[in-house]
Amino acid sequence: MLSSHRDTEVTAGGPGNEDFIHVRHDCLARDWCSNLVQRFEASAEVRPGEVGGGVHTDLKDSLDLTISGRPEWRDVEASLNAAMFTALLEYVRRWPHTLIAPLMLEVADADGGHRRLTPERMQAMEDGELAPIVRTVLRPGAINLQRYRAGSGGYPYWHCELYPRDAQAETLHRHLLWTAYLNDGFEQGETEFLYQQRKVAPRTGSVLIAPAAFTHTHRGNRPERGDKFIATSWLLFQRAEALYGAG
Repeated sequence: MLSSHRDTEVTAGGPGNEDFIHVRHDCLARDWCSNLVQRFEASAEVRPGEVGGGVHTDLKDSLDLTISGRPEWRDVEASLNAAMFTALLEYVRRWPHTLIAPLMLEVADADGGHRRLTPERMQAMEDGELAPIVRTVLRPGAINLQRYRAGSGGYPYWHCELYPRDAQAETLHRHLLWTAYLNDGFEQGETEFLYQQRKVAPRTGSVLIAPAAFTHTHRGNRPERGDKFIATSWLLFQRAEALYGAG
């Protein structure tokens, strides 16, 4: 469920000071987030969180539930992806080269021809015009709900989201990461970015989007005086056969 109030956290400074970390506040209603936390806590399917090599609590200490592919969680997955997509449209308007640096994109003209998509044209597009372009290039990843217990949980290992894990290279298709914060009212527990020297404090209903590569190496700091709940996933490039055809 989307919140009716919207606010965006903007990095201070001009273009030269951009850190490519975008936080959209109030993407999700607080009551909806609270209900999701309760539903997550009641699930019997929660398991210890894994990193790429399996369960290593010295790297990541959490309780996780992947909701994608589970019919009983389809409503939650749809709501989280809708909230994320609202923040994503802002992201690609703010940094249009998110899409047009990796790919040379063209859009139809009124006269039936095609014109190369420029940053200026992208930034001027309404949501209804921009959304199908974004969906042509990017696809949502599997969503993971996570709980980090106060005083013990966290993801202290500095990591990025790209690694050559599988033969299909799905983990190398990750372009952006996103996190939705489902609660606050605890201390610390920030998402901390190493090279940007920035800590993003959790705020209920906010969505964070950032690049998935090593430039945005990050960690999840340990919460104190309260558990931390988040939903997290990625935006992946469409596979080559979807973008360019089987040939």
